[in-house]
Amino acid sequence: MSFNDVPAEAYDRFMGRYSTLLAPLFLDFAGLDPAKDSSEGRRVLDVGCGTGALTAELAAELAARFGQETIAAIDPSPPFIQAVRERYPQVDAREANAEELPFPDASFDAVLAQLVVHFLTDPVAGIREMRRVTRNAGVVAASVWDFAGENSPLSVFWRAARELDPQVRDESLLPGAREGHLRELFVSAGLRDVIEVALEIRREHSGFDEWWAPYAGGVGPAGSYLASLDPDHRLELRERCRASLPPGPFVLTARAWAARGMVVQAAA
Repeated sequence: MSFNDVPAEAYDRFMGRYSTLLAPLFLDFAGLDPAKDSSEGRRVLDVGCGTGALTAELAAELAARFGQETIAAIDPSPPFIQAVRERYPQVDAREANAEELPFPDASFDAVLAQLVVHFLTDPVAGIREMRRVTRNAGVVAASVWDFAGENSPLSVFWRAARELDPQVRDESLLPGAREGHLRELFVSAGLRDVIEVALEIRREHSGFDEWWAPYAGGVGPAGSYLASLDPDHRLELRERCRASLPPGPFVLTARAWAARGMVVQAAA
């Protein structure tokens, strides 16, 4: 899935409203250990940083937790990387793909990937790259919304879409989107001591129109699907979504699967 033509502000309105809530939970789960700080400081990489939801959490929290940090971030989307550079000038932000990280072996103490593995062309290859650039005994962690369990922020939308079109290709079959699959991918990529947990967020919406409006921005598979419909079908989908939600304000609960593993390099 390409986000190369998506403005950063459109992504912020669509997914950023949820990913910013997930970021602190995910960072806590990653379990970066202040006792492992070295005299050279710690280095952390944000893979698939998007517009910077996790990058912001890293920049704000890690210095307080661990002392001086060096944070790097990569994303294949030019507008997203430009936004991260402008918002967080202290971050080493580069345009790159997860499957080909532009860093030497063992460059980082931890590599984190929030809401990106499911969009990788080859998720195992991408996680192997994350392992490659992580030092021995370092941490790799990733998270993906629970699309298969219909507990994602987009589940109301996709449920209504399937009612109208049972053949619609939603996000439930994407890598890591079902319980246990992210762990399987981590093990296949050679990570050790892999664990998977569920992380849950709650987001209040003022009403239906506030919830619905960002879908018109064409962001991600849901936005692309909506844009592909003729006006009558778009209206019907919108009204089915409206009927599925309570009057505002209302709270949506969403769950993400998160996996964490350790890098153990083979002895020379």
